[in-house]
Amino acid sequence: MTRLPAQLPAALKWLAILAPLAVVVGSASAFFLWALDAVTLIRFAHPGLLFLLPVAGLCVGMLYHFYGKSASGGNNLLIDEIHQPGAGVPKRMAPLILLGTLVTHLFGGSAGREGTALQMGGSIAATFARILKLDAAHVRILLMAGVAAGFGSIFGTPVAGAVFALEVLIVGRVQYDALIPCFFAAVLADWTCRAWGIGHTHYSVDVPAAASGLDFLLMGKVLLAAVAFGLASRLFSTLSHRLGDAFKTHIPRPELRPVVGGLLVIGLFFLAGTGDYLGLGVLGNRPDAVTLPAMFTSTEIPSSAWAWKLLFTVITLSAGFKGGEVTPLFFIGAALGNSLALALGAPVDLFAALGFVAIFAGATNTPLASTFLGMELFGAGNGLYLATACLVAYRCSGSQGIYTAQRVGLPKYPWTGNHK
Repeated sequence: MTRLPAQLPAALKWLAILAPLAVVVGSASAFFLWALDAVTLIRFAHPGLLFLLPVAGLCVGMLYHFYGKSASGGNNLLIDEIHQPGAGVPKRMAPLILLGTLVTHLFGGSAGREGTALQMGGSIAATFARILKLDAAHVRILLMAGVAAGFGSIFGTPVAGAVFALEVLIVGRVQYDALIPCFFAAVLADWTCRAWGIGHTHYSVDVPAAASGLDFLLMGKVLLAAVAFGLASRLFSTLSHRLGDAFKTHIPRPELRPVVGGLLVIGLFFLAGTGDYLGLGVLGNRPDAVTLPAMFTSTEIPSSAWAWKLLFTVITLSAGFKGGEVTPLFFIGAALGNSLALALGAPVDLFAALGFVAIFAGATNTPLASTFLGMELFGAGNGLYLATACLVAYRCSGSQGIYTAQRVGLPKYPWTGNHK
């Protein structure tokens, strides 16, 4: 009790910093979500925009090449700055990633929204830190709070957003020193986004009748599926890194890489014979479209849907188009879960939900955040199955995820003598 008065000024100081930060980040997320739906509907109305994707990629590539500077580091720059604040996160990162992502989606590139939300949150937090002249220790916490606010508000999952910001930095360790600032920022940013009238996609997942006890047969199927989710996330990460390296090796000029990537996406469009794997994958332009919400109810999803979305996304992002990996990962995981459910005789909605979060756990090395994400989106009734899928997928995904700036605090496989 005697220490409370000494702590009160520091708490009030953080409250005065975090509250406006969260409101600004939540408002930015609200605008981004509204704009993302708007450009998606424009693309549906004008499907020919896809054929301008290489031109759009050239424009974004030139913008980043000549004006982006360190902002091109994206999420990895944020993680590096949280580990060791130094060069700083540029103010230009937020408007550049917002514009670049909207252009990607307008012209049909397959990308997500989490990268944009994290980079906007981190850039806004860094701007606050510069204005307030905070020291390195406070900058680190503020950047983490900005990441939590961006993630929590863009998906409507504040608990997962807070835990993600703590867990994503170091594989195998959670940084608890910023727990309260991250949680407060994520909750307020999510509330702000909703206050603007922006809703989030809702998913309905039934709880199996035996959920009050343990259904050993169903758990066995969950374990099999979780291994597949982990291997799929490993495939995604490996292809992303290798194709990104190939683009850099064979196309030295970065502004030209999206041109080639755009041409490859157009070629994939003709091979797949559908535009369902373009863009975010949440909205559809016809009732029978292959979309993320459809994975939870339909038994007519093509068994190859997850593989097509993986290829579209890896090519789009490796070529230098802007956006995130996470929503496409949700799509890939849910589509794979849908197919596995039909093959194993399991509930389609449950296995779509398991794939949704488990492949995210494996690709980002964040099993705790992914479990909380599943509980916030699908309810806690399936928490045991969600946690199992996330933990097993995490173990099966390899040490290197989609974020190369992650550090390894505890190897996943210490018995092997290495981190692979």
